[in-house]
Amino acid sequence: MLVLCQNSPQFKVLQTQFDCLINSFIEDKVGLAQHFLSEALATQLKENLTTLYAGQQFHAAGIGNKDLHLNDKATRGDQIYWLDREHNNLPENDFFDLMDRFVSYLNSSCYTGITGYEFHYALYEKGSFYKRHLDQFRNDNSRAFSMIMYLNSDWQAKDGGELCVYHPDHVQTIAPLHGQCVFFKSAELEHEVLETQAPRMSITGWLKVGG
Repeated sequence: MLVLCQNSPQFKVLQTQFDCLINSFIEDKVGLAQHFLSEALATQLKENLTTLYAGQQFHAAGIGNKDLHLNDKATRGDQIYWLDREHNNLPENDFFDLMDRFVSYLNSSCYTGITGYEFHYALYEKGSFYKRHLDQFRNDNSRAFSMIMYLNSDWQAKDGGELCVYHPDHVQTIAPLHGQCVFFKSAELEHEVLETQAPRMSITGWLKVGG
């Protein structure tokens, strides 16, 4: 992992994005940072995703975990591929370096106690969606925060696929814009992905606590 000096321009750019995400989360329970992924990294990750998808490396996402896991296309239609440092893929490892820095900053500034994370690529083909749901499992409360980072460089309003987050008093609609990050507590806010009219790509995952 590349160590950045705290006075370096690169560190200051990262800190600005981290603060933007954290401060907007504190204000409205949903953190938003439009350029959390740099243009270069977002583009590299999108290219990697499309290559893996073309190579049939994705599989249909399920609902639940362990003994409760099942596939239900009436509820969820995305295809996923889990990220892992053992893949020794340069864009993925650059992404993990970014997550390591963010987790360290989040823990030091907000005392969140994050001990790990898991992320996967997600691709929604045309006509796919994910109905309203909560990210926390009934039999596992290790997911503390949900994070979604979008990889849609040419997204337009007609493409659909917006994220709808259900607050107690309003519904927040978020466009899946290239490089943007969404951040919220996994156990608090139900959300859904509206039907997409074009391929919709992201990295989705969770910051975790406990073992």
